[in-house]
Amino acid sequence: MSLSWPYELLLGWRYTRAGRATRRNGFINFISGASMLGIALGVTALIVVLSVMNGFRTDVAGRMLSVISHVEVFAPEGAALPDPQLTLSETRRNPEVTGAAPFIDAQALLARGDAIKGVMLRGVDPALEPQVTEVAARIKDTALARLKPGGFGIVLGVNLARSLGVAEGDQVTLMAPSGQVTPAGVVPRLKQMTVVGAFNSGHYEYDSALAMLHLQDAARIFRLEGPTGIRLKLRDADEAPQVTQQLAGTLSGNLLILDWTQQNRTWFAAVQLEKRMMFIILTLIVAVAAFNLVSTLVMTVQDKRADIAILRTLGASPAGIMKIFVIQGALAGVAGTLGGLLLGLLIACNIDVIVPALERLFHASFLPKDVYLISQMPSDPRAGDVVPIVLISLLLAFAATLYPSWRASRVNPAEALRYE
Repeated sequence: MSLSWPYELLLGWRYTRAGRATRRNGFINFISGASMLGIALGVTALIVVLSVMNGFRTDVAGRMLSVISHVEVFAPEGAALPDPQLTLSETRRNPEVTGAAPFIDAQALLARGDAIKGVMLRGVDPALEPQVTEVAARIKDTALARLKPGGFGIVLGVNLARSLGVAEGDQVTLMAPSGQVTPAGVVPRLKQMTVVGAFNSGHYEYDSALAMLHLQDAARIFRLEGPTGIRLKLRDADEAPQVTQQLAGTLSGNLLILDWTQQNRTWFAAVQLEKRMMFIILTLIVAVAAFNLVSTLVMTVQDKRADIAILRTLGASPAGIMKIFVIQGALAGVAGTLGGLLLGLLIACNIDVIVPALERLFHASFLPKDVYLISQMPSDPRAGDVVPIVLISLLLAFAATLYPSWRASRVNPAEALRYE
């Protein structure tokens, strides 16, 4: 007699429940359930963690790109561009470029009373800057419109304004690093600036350290003849590396070109490395749970030796016996994996509701924005992560069934029935 696959499947399903309700079978059921639960929790953890890391990267990159440009073209060593208008016209010829604006970047100190903060100063053209950054587009008719040449107005990030204790209309003192030579020595250049507004990008690093002023005012303060660079916005931010290479071959002069991924390479590399390490660590958890199936199947094989012997005497082949126990372990692996998949996707898709509820329950903040750059838990489940997780979990569960199933196929019917 040779067992057909429906009977092998049926026997495998019955053995998953370990048969009669004895103390031994109850323990086997417990171990089997613990294995399935372990696989489910491991798969859930993998899906949730990788979804959160994807969401974190996407959210931070989006907020970062609301302040920085996709590509920057600038002169070496912070010098002014030799011919800004020519560079602007050449960059706009690229079909991927949708906006271009000149800028001056510098570092300085802002003081208000006893509060002193180091800031990144950006001289901008109020008419062109909204073409290249979202944050400028949001304030173009309010704070940005108040930046007039010679008015020495300044727009601060909301956190920077809060830390200095200033509001619209207040005065702050700007201290430029390019000093003035006096009989008493070199002293910093000081300039009274009027706060004309604030911006909120949602990215703590920029909201706490970035200030914008008119391009002409920045040139006068830092003694520059013109802008130090051109900021570009592209149709697709992901095409920035390719556009950078194209511009390198078309722009005139000795200019440096950097895209947003190069400017933030360390941060993106760190996030990618963390994601890979978390995947490896959590996969080990799934592997441990999957290989708990080995002990479950070994105990089941020991408990079913008589059944195996009877099937063998009725003509079942060793391969058929092996299939029964492979099916038993595979069913447990599939059940655990599917349970983890559903639970993981449920949590990942509702993380924006679950985390605030837990924060209110425990009166805690899981994401201090001055540490993690964002204050809300993002989530972005992707098929490119979920599918490999499911496949690896099923593969580990299947691999765990092979040795016990092979041992079951080697049971000697006469030996097994001797004491029955």
